[in-house]
Amino acid sequence: MSNAVKDLQKQTDSHVVKVEPVTPLSILSPDGDVINESAMPDLSNDQLRELMRRMVFTRTWDERAVNLGRQGRLGFYAPVSGQEASMIGSEFALNKEDFICPGYRDMPQIVWHGLPMYQAFLYSRGHQHGGQIPEGVNVLMPQIIIGAQILHATGVAMAFKKRGEKRVAITYTGDGGSSEGDFYEGLNFAGSFKLPVVYVVQNNGYAITTPFAKQTAAMSVAHKAVAAGIQGVQVDGMDVLAVYKAVSDAAERGRNGEGATLIEALTYRFKPHSMADDTTKYRTKEEEGEWEPKDPLNRFRKFLTKKGLWNEEEEARVKEEAKAAVAEAIKKAEETEKMTVAGLIDSMFETTPQYLEEQKSQFA
Repeated sequence: MSNAVKDLQKQTDSHVVKVEPVTPLSILSPDGDVINESAMPDLSNDQLRELMRRMVFTRTWDERAVNLGRQGRLGFYAPVSGQEASMIGSEFALNKEDFICPGYRDMPQIVWHGLPMYQAFLYSRGHQHGGQIPEGVNVLMPQIIIGAQILHATGVAMAFKKRGEKRVAITYTGDGGSSEGDFYEGLNFAGSFKLPVVYVVQNNGYAITTPFAKQTAAMSVAHKAVAAGIQGVQVDGMDVLAVYKAVSDAAERGRNGEGATLIEALTYRFKPHSMADDTTKYRTKEEEGEWEPKDPLNRFRKFLTKKGLWNEEEEARVKEEAKAAVAEAIKKAEETEKMTVAGLIDSMFETTPQYLEEQKSQFA
């Protein structure tokens, strides 16, 4: 190798951006002990109990919804068990004025943000009224196109900035979504305009069946924030307090004009990707066994029990409450008037155009 080439090589090496590993933010150990007192969020006992109530409720709801799907009473349904901490903790950190742009698995966040559960079931059943968001509920319909919600949240955040509103938009995707072009476009735009938006990637290790290591050479999803010029954070997605802390801080930064944040929540979905998925084809019993002790409900339950804030009787009460709510919601969804072509056309416009009025007569 010539001296000129060697000199060029040295010069190139000196300009390489060196990326260091990150340590996920954690607050609770799997045994429910506080291991990061300085990061402990300022939550009242009632708020701590409410976090647990919502996670137990969501786990029970998820189990019932899986059964409803198997009975043919729901359409597409994406299970969430195992991801309750990243879902519930992140939504709990928002204000009701903040806006959620969900993916198809993010039903818990938008229901806890105000969408009636029966409408979530209507969405799953493919009914038009499943997307008829009530006034004052700041959510969009769940997006089925992988990564498209990233752009929606970026646009909503741009509107907040232009209006001078102290609100943030938040959106969710899985690790697979972080490989989409929409993901990079959204982050780049948010970085350029310093937008009040929080991107949460729930990294459960697989893009359906593709392991994370096979879809990117990046050290982590959080590192991808570097190229966009926004803040990147990695958090233990099985620790509800750590997720709450990360999203709360990110939302506050957004409201204060400090720009966007990319949060990678390391989590694990105990159930299949969808009801058409078979995890035995790509996940091992050993892997599942490693994640089981990190169950977000078990971890937080131990923490609250040690503080005298939770017991078996309370948990049983919440489970029964959730079962009753699911039964009522699916009954209401099933009793909703069936869709018609004419009704679908009318629902698209405040005043139906004349040419569509004429076409409606074909379906009378």
